Amino acid sequence: MKRGVSGVRRRAKNFFKTPKGMLTIILVILAGIAAPHEGLSVVLPGMLSAIVVAGIVDTVILKLRKKNWEFPSGAVLTGMIVAMVLRAQEPWYVVTITSVAAVLSKYIFRSRHANVFNPAALAVIASFYVFHTGQSWWGALTEVPLSLQAALLAGGLFITDRVNKLPLVLTFLGTYFLLFTIMSFAGDPRFVAEIYRSPDAEAALYFAFIILTDPPTSPAKYHDQIIFGVIVAVVSFAFFEWAGVVYYLLAGLLVGNVWESWRRINRRGIYTFPGGIGSYLREISPWKIDTRALPRHNEVVGA
Repeated sequence: MKRGVSGVRRRAKNFFKTPKGMLTIILVILAGIAAPHEGLSVVLPGMLSAIVVAGIVDTVILKLRKKNWEFPSGAVLTGMIVAMVLRAQEPWYVVTITSVAAVLSKYIFRSRHANVFNPAALAVIASFYVFHTGQSWWGALTEVPLSLQAALLAGGLFITDRVNKLPLVLTFLGTYFLLFTIMSFAGDPRFVAEIYRSPDAEAALYFAFIILTDPPTSPAKYHDQIIFGVIVAVVSFAFFEWAGVVYYLLAGLLVGNVWESWRRINRRGIYTFPGGIGSYLREISPWKIDTRALPRHNEVVGA
């Protein structure tokens, strides 16, 4: 009995030393700061149910895929992020369904290397059309005093450094705010002023530190991080300016995710983006066939 308890403690201790474990701690701290200002009775039902149900779903899937029981750390993070991005007033079941959809998307849209889209981003955009959800980004400390908002900056910089994505974050934020600054001089600054105010400013920081840097869906090499950051910033800017959708940051990320997954699939190929798009779509399709299991053209089936 004591040996089993000590084993659990050791695994827990090791987990919280990993980037996922550290991010979990950071999100708990941010939620702990922000939740009282939104109302505990408002935010806790959705967040807790999202974490529990999404975690159960991911645990079952992991068991079926790997034949072993694993802690669903990814689902826990996804549930927390979804809850902290959606309006705090969204019904608990909407937050939960959105989180479950995010977890399922990891297994539906994936290549041989990793899932294609950031799960939380894809599910939050889908919930906008299915449930007409709003996004308050309350987890970005949008309603707390300025002194407490330093927790987002400190925690964000820490986890960004741990996952080695500082060039990505700096490139995105620099390009993003540069584009809006240029637009403020080129046109009516009132149309872009909200970008520099709460909650949009805090949302951009939370997005850059917590969501954009997701290791499975973002590049590892600095050169690729810079390209990825520029793509996400430019597309986010375009969605804000010409589409006017509330999920402009997440839309930019999904486009960047497509580029990154295409790059991974074709990094040893002869194509430059968007060349080879047909083979890429077959690779990420939920209905793809493992061609390695099929006979070659010079083989006779059944021979």
